[in-house]
Amino acid sequence: MKSEGGKRLLGLICLMAMISFTACLRAHGNDIDTAGDPKKPVDKFEWHPLRYDSTKKYIYLSFDDGPQHGTVTCFDLCKKEGVKASFFMVGLHTAQKSDGKQIVSMIRDGYPEFLLANHSYTHALGKYHSFYHHPLQAEEDFFQAQDFLHVPYKIVRLPGNRSWVRNGEVKATDLVHPVAHLLDSAGYNVIGWDAEWHFRTKSARPVQSATRMAAEIDNALACGDTHVPNHLVLLSHDRMFQHPSDADSLAKLIHILKQNHNYVFETVDHYPGLKKPHSGL
Repeated sequence: MKSEGGKRLLGLICLMAMISFTACLRAHGNDIDTAGDPKKPVDKFEWHPLRYDSTKKYIYLSFDDGPQHGTVTCFDLCKKEGVKASFFMVGLHTAQKSDGKQIVSMIRDGYPEFLLANHSYTHALGKYHSFYHHPLQAEEDFFQAQDFLHVPYKIVRLPGNRSWVRNGEVKATDLVHPVAHLLDSAGYNVIGWDAEWHFRTKSARPVQSATRMAAEIDNALACGDTHVPNHLVLLSHDRMFQHPSDADSLAKLIHILKQNHNYVFETVDHYPGLKKPHSGL
């Protein structure tokens, strides 16, 4: 009897120890499978290629130059409307804005609905020819932004330039080709654009109406006037939508596009033909 009681006590101790161990793992963000082995922590930025539907057309909303006045408005509006968007952000703008890092973190943490991408550290300080005439310094500028912003993928947009770099493709003007080649060699993808929502230089307010912009998008996709057929990247800028009436224009554009059930909104990490974009951050 004494031996049997000892076995029961030992079993109870083992059971309590197992329960305690399981609770400890879960308290530290881990889980265990039915066999009791810890699962590998989930990496939300683990990249998987997208399976495209040949009956659909894909739209990639993109906003440049943030964080600025208007960035949070764009984020909140897209979130409310349930559409995906990509934000190409600038390191220097982040450093100069009191809540810059908070905004960048909000977008980074919004994945997979929102994508944080690299738009350089300095944005060339507006001196594009000088910037691109020093390709090694320009490349380092992108590396600095990647580290400072903690960008999860190797996806960039060149300031003031619509070049493309994908797997086996470098499409760039003579001015930026050396930088594009360096970025390609470093494993980066460069995303250009197919349609642009222009803004007035002084006021930063949109030029085209929402209806006109939607018509331009429809026409480009229908005519195959995009870098890749059935895939359209729209360029816009955060600061265009800082005023309520202009934010309404963005909302109206999204509403118009959503009425076409053949349109799918995606983030640019799922644009066709990219090199595997994970940065390892």
